[in-house]
Formats: sequence, C-alpha cells, structure tokens
Amino acid sequence: MHKDDHTLAAQRSAGRKQEDGLWETAKVIIQALAIAFFVRTFFYQPFNIPSSSMYPTLKVGDYLFVSKLSYGYGKYSFNFALGVGDRNLISCCPVDFPGRKVLADTPKRGDVAVFKLPTDTSIDYIKRVIGLPGDRIQMKDGVLYINDVAVPKERVADYVDPDGEGHGMPVPQYRETLPNGVTYNVLDLTENGSADNTSVYEVPEGHYFMMGDNRDNSQDSRYLDVVGYVPIENYVGRADIIFFSISPDAVLWRPWEWPFLTRWMRFFNFI
Repeated sequence: MHKDDHTLAAQRSAGRKQEDGLWETAKVIIQALAIAFFVRTFFYQPFNIPSSSMYPTLKVGDYLFVSKLSYGYGKYSFNFALGVGDRNLISCCPVDFPGRKVLADTPKRGDVAVFKLPTDTSIDYIKRVIGLPGDRIQMKDGVLYINDVAVPKERVADYVDPDGEGHGMPVPQYRETLPNGVTYNVLDLTENGSADNTSVYEVPEGHYFMMGDNRDNSQDSRYLDVVGYVPIENYVGRADIIFFSISPDAVLWRPWEWPFLTRWMRFFNFI
C-alpha cells in the first residue's frame, strides 16, 4: 500500500471516529432531555418564587421542586410547561379531564402547594392550604379561625432577613399551629391589614382555602374576586424542597457577583 493510501485510510478512520463521537454526544443529550421530560411530566416540576407573599417560609429567588405525585394527576399537573416567573409561556400535552382521576389524593391542611389561579389558569400561584372542603374560615383582628375556633398564634422573635435583604428591618413574627399539628411562621406587617378582619368563608365541596404566610402582603383566598376558593383540579402539586436560591439582585450580565448573592444555606431545605 502506498504512503498516500495509508494517509487516506487514516483520515477516513479519524473522520469516522469524529462522527461516532458526535453521535455519542448527541445520544447523551437526547437521552438527558428525554429523562428530564419524563421526570418533569410525571414526577417533579421546578418552580421559582416570584413574590414575597410566602415570607418567611419562601423567598423571592427560591427555586423549588413541586411533587406532582402528591395529589395525583389532573388537568394541570399531567402536562409539560415552561414559563417565566408565575406565568406559563409554553404548555403542551395536557390531559383534559375533571378532578383528580389518576393516583388521586387530596391536599392536606398546612401543605404549601402550587395551583393554577382560578380566575386565570395561565398563572401559577403558591400558597398554604388552610381550609378544607366544608370548613368555615374567618380572620378576626389578625387571628385565623377555622370552624369558629381560633388557631393558636404565638409571638416569636421578630423576623430579620438572615441574608441582609429587606434593609434589616425587623417584622413582627408569629407561629401558628393548625388543628392537625402543622406549625409555621407568619409575618404581620401592619396591625390593621386589609384582610385582618373578614366575613366567614364557607369552603365549597371539592375546593380549598389558600393563604400566604406573609399575611398582609398576600393575594389569596380571602380575596374572592382575585383568587377565591381553589378547585382540586387546579392543583399542580405540593412544594417539597428548595433546590436553589439566589438574591433577586443577581443579574445575568454580572456573573462574578453570583457566588456572593447565592443563598447557599437554603439549598436542599425541605418545606
């Protein structure tokens, strides 16, 4: 075999190896995307916190995994969606059936859950489950009542943002304990909030009453014309874990600041 023939064979072999390498890389990417699609569609959906309505439990810039299995599959949980903030930009493969028909379960009092806003289902909300079907809910002087019984509300240390956000201003903080024993902290920004005194809400069958932990800065079921009672089919899933958190001051074009604005201590915190 001539030297030129050896060179040509070597070039062809190198070309085949390069093509094989590119194909292997493409296969890995395709497989990774398929796995991500499968997990997001059937098990967990990422969600980021766009507002301060769930302070002190959840902060703007927290990224969560939302378990779709928690309440079973329904119209808004058995699909694939991509969005920015609380609004879905792309949604595909929805299964249009009423209620929760597959692996059905119900939200528990005290769960932090993501749901589609009843008045605009293109928007995702995240709040805490307070009222179950048939419950009577009311606020009196900032105290939560469930079925005419006051929920224990204990004053604890004022909330000061541990990450130095919020200008270091202390905010009155209380610990509530629901009838099933679930405890969590709430903030009280003002003594006479717009929803500190309400009429009695009677939760319809198949619906739930949702509230934010930042009581004076949360549009929730207390505002019937904005949120109101949330039907079971509107639930996407239960918020389970914070997998990433970064200050809203972080901007894309200053990546050198990201390590200092990342809230490392919030990684992998269960909700």
